[in-house]
Amino acid sequence: MADGGSYGDVSDQDLLARRVEGDPDAFGELVRRHRDRLWAVALRTLGDREEAADAVQDALVSAYRAAHTFRGQSAVTTWLHRITVNACLDRARKAAARKTAPVDDTERLEQLLEPAESASAPAERNDLHRQLIEAMGTLPPDQRAALVLVDMQGYPVAEAARILDVPTGTVKSRCARGRARLLPLLTHLRPDGTPESRKQDAGRNRTQGPPVPPAAGQHQKDPPDPGSNDPAAVKGGGGRA
Repeated sequence: MADGGSYGDVSDQDLLARRVEGDPDAFGELVRRHRDRLWAVALRTLGDREEAADAVQDALVSAYRAAHTFRGQSAVTTWLHRITVNACLDRARKAAARKTAPVDDTERLEQLLEPAESASAPAERNDLHRQLIEAMGTLPPDQRAALVLVDMQGYPVAEAARILDVPTGTVKSRCARGRARLLPLLTHLRPDGTPESRKQDAGRNRTQGPPVPPAAGQHQKDPPDPGSNDPAAVKGGGGRA
């Protein structure tokens, strides 16, 4: 059985081709390379470790079975992310309908939380992250997925658009609407989240211009889920081809 080192110089696309040709370990190497980021996207999109693990597992099984359909029109990692996001959205859309109120604001999530996080102890940062994930859960799935990719994972808007298979303008619009809906839920997390500062925020919302595309950040990685649903379980192709 080949280990990860045996594939060190093999591209993702060649690994997928080897999977189609019957290599029993090639797809497992793809999982090893990309599962951390796929897991991070799923966890932040769904906000639940078990749901996220199931979504990644579903996505990787789907990718294993659909390997022969890959045509190289995008990077393999983009293709895998698209399948994973779709698996997450399928799960999210089955949840109860969420009530949201439209607001007009384009402040990025990290700008909203950064002042509090910079002075926080680890336990406080964990609590901030928990509250952020809970607030994200109130968004429509499409807005949530766009915000996870752009604001939380740091993907450029163009790459997020390829992953979501929508125009870049749609990603920008979903991000802007999602940030606007989150702002009333998260303002209290800021050190200056006083009634007066909220009034100032509201005044700024009424006067600011059209949304400005956020700059790309660095990709962030969460550790893979240590539970029994760790998507590494599909290594070697757990699904049926």
